[in-house]
Amino acid sequence: MNEDDVVAKPLRHPWRWISGVLVVGVLALFIFSLYSSPSVDHDIIVKYLFNAQILNGAWLTVVITVVSMLIATILAVILAVMKLSPNPLLKLVASAFIGFFRGTPLLLQIVFWGYLGIIYPTLTFGIPFTDIVFIHGQTSALIPSLAAGIIALALNEAAYSAEIVRAGILSVDGGQMEAASSLGMRGGYTLRRIILPQAMRVIIPPMGNEFISMLKNTALLEVVAVLELYTQATMISAQNLAQVELLVVAGFWYLVMTTILSIPQRQLEKKYGRGFNVTTARSRMFGFGKKEVSA
Repeated sequence: MNEDDVVAKPLRHPWRWISGVLVVGVLALFIFSLYSSPSVDHDIIVKYLFNAQILNGAWLTVVITVVSMLIATILAVILAVMKLSPNPLLKLVASAFIGFFRGTPLLLQIVFWGYLGIIYPTLTFGIPFTDIVFIHGQTSALIPSLAAGIIALALNEAAYSAEIVRAGILSVDGGQMEAASSLGMRGGYTLRRIILPQAMRVIIPPMGNEFISMLKNTALLEVVAVLELYTQATMISAQNLAQVELLVVAGFWYLVMTTILSIPQRQLEKKYGRGFNVTTARSRMFGFGKKEVSA
């Protein structure tokens, strides 16, 4: 090796390790303090950790989350397209929908749908101004508490997700639409095959966060007596007065579910992030990966 050769040496970052050790140490002390607390009965936690009632509640929580998010995603795409439409009426309707459901608390919306039978004791679905009726019955029978909870979560989430989808669509270069139009492609086909696939790289990360938030928001369905995880834990703790222990059990399963449901999000990010080096972009942004050059 010649004397004039340049040798690249990686920079040392001792503060990264120091800060990491401090964070892990504080977290370990917090967990130990909870575990060693004399007011926490560990036997009750172990007893109910895999209790059938708790597991049924956890499963129902996942089902509610998936169904609500599926409905919300479909509505979000429709609302985003309506808001981007040149039609002022469609834009007004979408803006009013988004503004209403983002401007009112989710808990209030859940209570409204749960007690819809007080406002409308019976519901009738048919062709207006005719005698043709498709569905007629008591509101409480047509929209039980589980359906009311799913409707409330889906509509609320659709309002937030619509803005995410709209931002994703706007992130795609406008020339893509013009090129597709010049080839004779229709708007709907262009949206499905060209615009949305490219927008997914921007849409997936925040939508994944919304999915996780949706799972945790299912705990609010306790107010309309939906037997999801938190409701089941509350019912058990009301009998044995072990509120803290059952909260630990519920918290454990929420962590398990959010961890498992984060895996598909990472896979989707990798799939739609092909052709864009996220690691390189992050390194340039935060200055990671730089090397010290010495002669």
